[in-house]
Amino acid sequence: MYYRRLRDLREDHDLTQEQLVAKIGMHKTTYTNYEQGKREIPLALVIRLAELYNVSIDYIAGLSNVPSPLHGNNIYSK
Repeated sequence: MYYRRLRDLREDHDLTQEQLVAKIGMHKTTYTNYEQGKREIPLALVIRLAELYNVSIDYIAGLSNVPSPLHGNNIYSK
């Protein structure tokens, strides 16, 4: 149920869908389908979101309940 995590992470970072898709360069409808579980999210996007939110890919995928922040700089906060 990764799609619930996508919404929760976005909301935890006080982002609207419009703000998020502007940051990642994606059409809102496409992202909404991922967040609603209507489409499988590509691994490349999971990686980008993990970097953006500073969490592990396992956390986004629901394989871990511990966010385990990534080490290093968040490339999307610049």
